[in-house]
Amino acid sequence: MTDAAPTRDAPWPVSTLSGKLKEWIDRLGMVWVEGEITQWGVSGGNVYGKLKDLEADATISFTMWSSVRAKLSEQFKQGDHAVLLVKPSWWVKGGSLSMQVFDMKHVGLGDLLERLEKLRRQLAAEGLFELSRKRPLPFLPGVVGLVTGRDSDAEKDVLRNARLRWPAVEFRIEYATVQGDRTPTEVARAIRQLDADPEVEVIIIARGGGDFQNLLGFSDERVVRAAAEATTPIVSAIGHEADRPLLDDVADLRASTPTDAAKRVIPDVTEELARVDSVRARLGMRLASILTRERDRIGHLRMRPVLADGSWIVDRRAEELTRWVARGSELVERHVERQTSRIGELRGHLRALSPQATLDRGYAIVQGGDGRVVRGPQGAPEGAELVVTLSDGTIGARSHGALEAGSTPHAPEGSLDRDEPVSPAE
Repeated sequence: MTDAAPTRDAPWPVSTLSGKLKEWIDRLGMVWVEGEITQWGVSGGNVYGKLKDLEADATISFTMWSSVRAKLSEQFKQGDHAVLLVKPSWWVKGGSLSMQVFDMKHVGLGDLLERLEKLRRQLAAEGLFELSRKRPLPFLPGVVGLVTGRDSDAEKDVLRNARLRWPAVEFRIEYATVQGDRTPTEVARAIRQLDADPEVEVIIIARGGGDFQNLLGFSDERVVRAAAEATTPIVSAIGHEADRPLLDDVADLRASTPTDAAKRVIPDVTEELARVDSVRARLGMRLASILTRERDRIGHLRMRPVLADGSWIVDRRAEELTRWVARGSELVERHVERQTSRIGELRGHLRALSPQATLDRGYAIVQGGDGRVVRGPQGAPEGAELVVTLSDGTIGARSHGALEAGSTPHAPEGSLDRDEPVSPAE
């Protein structure tokens, strides 16, 4: 009956199901499993503990009898990274599953270093450790983000030293587990939360040192990538000199201790004030030196003859002005004289061409009654009325016609003065 498949009408007894589970689980045999010991309790020489997966959220309970524990060559405690040889065991009577431990050893340091070095090479190949990615820290951050353990010495060191150096500095603190399996998740979450705060100008990740295995959480890929993705400058202050967690390589600044981080992030107000006073003093001395040198230069310039008595400038300019005025008058007179001579020449040419000059020499202009100039005898027939223009006036006359060549003109008695010249037309 127990070999038949169970049905609604013919179900298996609980003992049958429990027995079959035991048979199936027993086939698995012994297996090696790796994880972190999150619980280690001893009762009656037997150990009752829990082993957690290093990356996933999975935990199993285990039991180790005192006889097996007595054979172990190493001592174990909570938080250790270990490899266990276990055999799943199903308790038929109670219906519970347990992992019976038959052997246990710490994960070798060489194995951890090999895994760490492999991750380091991978991240370096992605360029996460390049110096070009390092961001400068703000000179005087108003708000500083701090990722650390609650009530830890690292927290106290950072706050005390920072406030001694600059009392006005503010902190935004995100607490996280800094040792154990929860470290990567909580530290990565704290980094992202502070990076999302627009008022936080720099983030310090602080821990008070520890051995190599205790610092493994700060070499976890999740923490390293969270720090690399942050836009806020990151300061790693894990406080361990011998073994550098990967967080130190991706951070923008590595501080040797939490105290060193506070000193490198927060300037000392006393030192800064002293530096300001020193700069101000040097600036004052420099300005005083410049003013003294320029005052001496002005004094030397004023002592020169050209500046000792300013009247020479007026006298020289007066002489130049007098000279230029005299020169201008001379040029004007010469120009006027030359133009006057030119006008006389033009007047002579004009008079030489003028009909008046001809009249002045004794000639006359004869015009007929119609005003036309008489140019020949045919223009003044006998008896024609004529107008004779002389140099000093005009007279009337009457033509007697054309005369023969060589004859003397005869005028009526009393018509003309015999002493005056007569135009050929008369």
